[in-house]
Amino acid sequence: MKIAKRILIGVVVFYVGIVIVFESLLGYYQPMSEGTIVITTFDGAPHSRVVSRLESQGNLYVAANHWPRTWYHDVLEFPDVEVEIDGETRSYTAVSVTSEEHERVNADKPLPLLFRFLTGFPPRYFVRLDPRGEE
Repeated sequence: MKIAKRILIGVVVFYVGIVIVFESLLGYYQPMSEGTIVITTFDGAPHSRVVSRLESQGNLYVAANHWPRTWYHDVLEFPDVEVEIDGETRSYTAVSVTSEEHERVNADKPLPLLFRFLTGFPPRYFVRLDPRGEE
C-alpha cells in the first residue's frame, strides 16, 4: 500500500511539473502564429500578451485557457484594450461572455484534449472584443 501511495504521489508531482513547465514556456516565449493576436491592457501602464484569436458568428473573441491569466482579470477591470491583428492595431471594448454565448463559443472552438492535459485542465473563460470608434 505504501508503494502504491508513493507511486501515485510521484505521478501527481510529475504531472504538476509538466503543467508548470508547459505554462511557463508558453508565458515566456508567447509564440505567435496566424491564429494569434496581441492584446494590450491598460491599468495605468500598457501590458501586452499574445492570445489565441477566436471567431464565432462574426464576432472576435479571446479565451483565457491557462491558469496564469492576469490579462483576463485586467480586461474585466479595464475593458478598453488595443488589439494587434496582422500588424494593424485597433481599439476594442472587452466584454465578458457568459451563459449561452459562452457555451456556443466553447462548442464552436473546442480545445484539443492534449492541450487541455498539458495546461492542467483550467476553466475556460471568453471575452468578446467589440470594436470602438469605428461606427
